[in-house]
Amino acid sequence: MIPVSALALLVLLILILLSMSIRVIQEYERGVVFRLGKLIGEKGPGLRFIIPFIDRMVKVDLRTQVLDVPVQEVITKDNVPVKVNAVVYFRVMDAKASVVQVQNYIAATSQISQTTLRSVIGQSHLDELLSEREKLNMQLQQIIDEATDPWGIKVSTVEIKDVELPAGMQRAMARQAEAERDRRARIIQAEGEFQAARKIAEAAKIISEIPQAIHLRLFQTISEVATENATTVIIPIPIEMLEAFGRYAKLMKKEGSKEDTSQGE
Repeated sequence: MIPVSALALLVLLILILLSMSIRVIQEYERGVVFRLGKLIGEKGPGLRFIIPFIDRMVKVDLRTQVLDVPVQEVITKDNVPVKVNAVVYFRVMDAKASVVQVQNYIAATSQISQTTLRSVIGQSHLDELLSEREKLNMQLQQIIDEATDPWGIKVSTVEIKDVELPAGMQRAMARQAEAERDRRARIIQAEGEFQAARKIAEAAKIISEIPQAIHLRLFQTISEVATENATTVIIPIPIEMLEAFGRYAKLMKKEGSKEDTSQGE
């Protein structure tokens, strides 16, 4: 008959072996199993069993992970020092490759992201970094994805987050932007004056062709002035009216001369 203490020890040993052999894999995980150091396969989600002391299971998370790339000090192609950081979205597509091909796929992806960020920014001009960020994001994504593909990693998105410029460069860019706004304002003002002058010239041409139009304009101006509380109103006399008075005066002078001549006779 087995002693109670020995039976209890046996039950405890069985429980320990079961706990070591049972693995629960979540839906978003995969278990990579090694037997005596040799890769034997990949197990899906659910309750899985391994041989204690012989098998070893490494769980790999298949969900999309976010990697924050720390600030990198880079000199652009046009010799402007900038500080740039980024964020990388990636996920494991091949669990076996992520365990076998690289020691720590997260650290490796982080390092390749940092070196690629410095390389791409160093080959770009400052204007490209500020205005064509989407293009640089696509270039970073392609390069990092190609580098991590042998590890079973798929890089879906790379986004440049912040670009920090030196204080002197910021002031220079502010002056440049102000000068550009002033130039555009002057161009718009000049175009407005040009259009107004052209319209005035067209109106003057029409009025010169129709003499009565200037009289109508004069009467309109007098009507507008009369509505104000003005004590003195200066009415300009059109040149046409002066010319008419001159012709009338000459005509009266000629008629007077004719009358004097007839009386003398």
